Amino acid sequence: MPLGGLIFALAVGALVAAEGDFPPHPDAIVQVGVPKGELLKFEFATSKIFPGTTREVTVYVPKQYDPAKPACVYINQDGLQWGAPVVFDNLIARGDLPVIVGVFVRPGVLKASDGAAALDRFNRSYEYDGLGDGYARFLLEELLPAVQTKKTSDGRAIRLSASGNDRAIGGSSSGAICAFTAAWERPDAFSRVFSNVGTFVGLRGGDIFPTLIRKYEPRGLRVFLVDGSNDNNIYAGDWWMANQTMERALVFSGYEVNHVWGEGGHNGKHGTAVFPDAMRWLWRGWPETVKTAAPKKNTFLEALLIPGESWQLVGEGYRLTEGAATNAQGEVFFTDIPNSTAYKIGLDGKISLVRENTQRANGQAFGPDGRLYVVASGSQEILALAPSGPATVLATGLAGNDIVVAHNGNAYVTAPPAGSSNDPSKVWLLKPDGSKQVVDTGLRFANGVALSTDQSLLYVADYRSRWVYSYQIRADGTLANKQRYYWLHEPDTIDQSSADGMKVDQEGRLYVATALGVQICDQAGRVNAILPTPNGRITNLCFGGEKFDILYATCGEKVYKRKLRTVGANAWAPPIKPTAPRL
Repeated sequence: MPLGGLIFALAVGALVAAEGDFPPHPDAIVQVGVPKGELLKFEFATSKIFPGTTREVTVYVPKQYDPAKPACVYINQDGLQWGAPVVFDNLIARGDLPVIVGVFVRPGVLKASDGAAALDRFNRSYEYDGLGDGYARFLLEELLPAVQTKKTSDGRAIRLSASGNDRAIGGSSSGAICAFTAAWERPDAFSRVFSNVGTFVGLRGGDIFPTLIRKYEPRGLRVFLVDGSNDNNIYAGDWWMANQTMERALVFSGYEVNHVWGEGGHNGKHGTAVFPDAMRWLWRGWPETVKTAAPKKNTFLEALLIPGESWQLVGEGYRLTEGAATNAQGEVFFTDIPNSTAYKIGLDGKISLVRENTQRANGQAFGPDGRLYVVASGSQEILALAPSGPATVLATGLAGNDIVVAHNGNAYVTAPPAGSSNDPSKVWLLKPDGSKQVVDTGLRFANGVALSTDQSLLYVADYRSRWVYSYQIRADGTLANKQRYYWLHEPDTIDQSSADGMKVDQEGRLYVATALGVQICDQAGRVNAILPTPNGRITNLCFGGEKFDILYATCGEKVYKRKLRTVGANAWAPPIKPTAPRL
């Protein structure tokens, strides 16, 4: 039966307590007749993700746990906190929580070779404050499997549920942002987050979260925040204000979020006082699934996304898909570069083989003449393919990457560095008469290329930075007024956006394939939304389908599609002047 019908002692934002005024919660006090769980301790020192580190792990196993059924999980950073074993004993016995195994893990320490002469390296801030999926992977790939090798004193093997709906994660201070980051990166693995005095400030980039929450397509998370007005206010930021900013961002984006504010300082007193009620709220309704938030009304995402429409798998089993292009019928073409093969997705959604031995074809685009223009990087040629007959060689000696063909027949090709640090990226102009010339140099790694909806501007993605450059196109096709224009978000784990394929829609928005997913920018150069792909990869994209309202994405070994409330603008079609952006 779902856990429901509970009456909680707190409402959203209702509990305010003064510093030091935190009496013990009744559910944190040992109660007569309540079965007592067992605590197991071990040292974990075999991490490959955080090599060389060692840490203490404490595992709470409730008396009611039956190894025949995998248990729900609560993971807490910084080891045992909140009087959690007693709280779990009481709430599990009362039926307020499911049977939960608690995993309380300390941060890693890299022991000095000579402790008398050198200091240990303390990994807490690196592991906890750092963004990216490293810590989530540590839990999922290393620590939880290690926990499941243990047994209780009476011989029960520990089996943990692999469902994210059966997992909660929490912590205090840096441990709190660590918990949120793990759930943010892997919402499939952690759906419930407890955060006490969370460090959502500028220690290692955590201050970006309120912005990302507003831009990303919402995820299936339920979050409980605790903080007080006497929290830290130091060089990295104001914790009290940052937590309120987090709460407002979560509310804005439609998440299930609860909070308790007070006057407490940067400690665990307030969190301990409300932990039992926070656990009830986080687990309420279980085993019902924590729902993914719907985008808030009158927001960019709400205007773009169709309710109930998400990414759908079109095909899989490739090695590296690239070169998404759409013809006048709305059919989508893509290549599998390592296998030197090309495919077509018909309007019926079925994939068919188009050609083999594609000379490692990379970027491709249809022109106004109906031919498919292909960057054959293996032979360093630009080819034009008619529906039937041999390929026409348009240019040779050009080791290109991506291509776009304008309505007037001019083609622009990006060429990344050829290998030498002295050989810069180039942007080439190929004219219908067969002439070619370099029209720009200097980008670190020129990659994706697109034309503005009105075809007055050229956009070029710099794979090794966070920028998409904008150029004004002169009457002769050459470029002027170069500007680092579109500012993209970068993952914390790499120093680049990995911006690749790009397309525009009829509203003038730019869609960029990046390491974070599809970043959607307005005409003023600002990222308005981010749509991650199901497998976390993307190299190229295009709009297809009869109405050009389906976004296709080549994502490594898979290809996905998603219907949107917008229509793509095709470079082979006549230019469209969109409405001016709001500045």
